[in-house]
Amino acid sequence: MPALPRSSEAFIRLVEERLHRPSPTTFTFNANGDLSLNSAVLFLLGTSAGREPFLILNKRSQRVRQAGDLCCPGGGIAPFIDRLLARWLNLPRMPLSRWPHGWWWRRYRKADFPKLALLLAAALREGFEEMRLNPLGVRFLGPMPAQHLVMFKRAIYPMVGWVNHQKRFFPNWEVEKIVTIPLAAFFDAGNYARYRISFKTGTPGIPDMPYRDMPCFIHRHNGDQELLWGATYRITERFLKTIFGYVPPPMKALPVIHRRLGRHYLEGTSPQ
Repeated sequence: MPALPRSSEAFIRLVEERLHRPSPTTFTFNANGDLSLNSAVLFLLGTSAGREPFLILNKRSQRVRQAGDLCCPGGGIAPFIDRLLARWLNLPRMPLSRWPHGWWWRRYRKADFPKLALLLAAALREGFEEMRLNPLGVRFLGPMPAQHLVMFKRAIYPMVGWVNHQKRFFPNWEVEKIVTIPLAAFFDAGNYARYRISFKTGTPGIPDMPYRDMPCFIHRHNGDQELLWGATYRITERFLKTIFGYVPPPMKALPVIHRRLGRHYLEGTSPQ
């Protein structure tokens, strides 16, 4: 099991350094073009007094697509408002101006830095809308490479952030509850499984699928069990490998969990 730094500040410095150590993320979209197929999410980390770092996720409500899934807060880009917010992020004491690698991006990645600001603005705005995340209390640690969704034809850009002081969140109608997972739990091989999913969609253009196997992580807390899988699992897996060099156990050796997905999973229920 990798050793986690003892202090929050040491953990933050480790994450900032190792996110920046490889060739930094390149953003392939056109910031002035159609942004409808791009989303930004916050890979949100935090801690409380005397505890090790944990990952903060939302559980999607029954009123949205992919109901019941664990996900990072975030969503689509709203070009007009997010461009305005991106300018605000560069002001003194704001998240981008406090980021120690911001000067490097401004100097060596002039074309990508405005895209980075736009993505971070969208992720923070969505975080505020979904869970009343205070954007002033988020410390930006760096971007990670995009995850590409096949079923929904979207690119998701994760922005890694650290919550400094906020202890309570207030989910909106899109979020059933907030789920926190200690990072140490991800280093326990017994928490992983093979998720065997079959699709019976009844949706034109989306074929049924007998089954598909994907790796997943099982979070157990107070008798409840939540499954982390799909794009959010892949983002988490990438983070663990980048920061700690940790790779989960091979999927073929894991126990199988079965689930059948239907049309409601793909469409959700619109709010009243």
